Amino acid sequence: MMGPAHSLSGAAAWLGVGAAAAAAGHPMPWPVLVCGALICAGAALAPDLDHKSATISRAFGPLSRMVCEVVDNISHAVYKATKMRGDANRSGGHRTLTHTWVWAVLVGGGMALLAMRGGRWAVLGILFVHMVLAIEGLLWRAARVSSDVLVWLLGAASAWILAGILDQPGNGAHWLFTEPGQQYLWLGLPIVLGALVHDIGDALTVSGCPILWPIPIGRKRWYPLGPPKAMRFKAGSWVELKVLMPVFMLLGGIGALGALGFI
Repeated sequence: MMGPAHSLSGAAAWLGVGAAAAAAGHPMPWPVLVCGALICAGAALAPDLDHKSATISRAFGPLSRMVCEVVDNISHAVYKATKMRGDANRSGGHRTLTHTWVWAVLVGGGMALLAMRGGRWAVLGILFVHMVLAIEGLLWRAARVSSDVLVWLLGAASAWILAGILDQPGNGAHWLFTEPGQQYLWLGLPIVLGALVHDIGDALTVSGCPILWPIPIGRKRWYPLGPPKAMRFKAGSWVELKVLMPVFMLLGGIGALGALGFI
């Protein structure tokens, strides 16, 4: 999938979680719903850190391009070190390590611990990164014609405002995790979800996605999971733009209404 569809599916997924949480008796305060949807939209771009031409590679200028190159090399090295006889030889790391459940859990867990132990500045940093990515994904047409500095300023302002709102009593710092010292532990959840939604979206495309690594399937450790080939589509095709993106918007709207108690 392309960046806009990934981000839109991430936001819709978190709104759906909000509806499920409300039905289960753990309703999200509205700041958690909004903030989580934006974080999930941004996190849904992050697995493409292994792709030098992806949206995330442009999001933070030379820094993100350098990080993408490093992650690509690490992913390729892990692929070569762990592949089985049935896995093909390849020259790059795209759709390998960062497109697995292991990566999603490690990154989400790491961000949750950072938010819980790092204090306000850690939370601001996490919010800033994901707000910039959400802007790049959800507002991609505007972001493409805007300067990077303008996008960064908008991301920084959004992060500052949201952090201030979440800090207010009852607005969500302790949502779901209520023990002392567990504030903002929930921030890891939309990050994990965004990465997994990205992987599922890529699994629907022609190449599939090795979500289950390192679990071997047949003679492959990097098995490209996906539906039957007749049901797959090319990234950026009309199926993605004309069918899936409207469906994501519809599901996101239904999820938001359910999370806020209107349905």
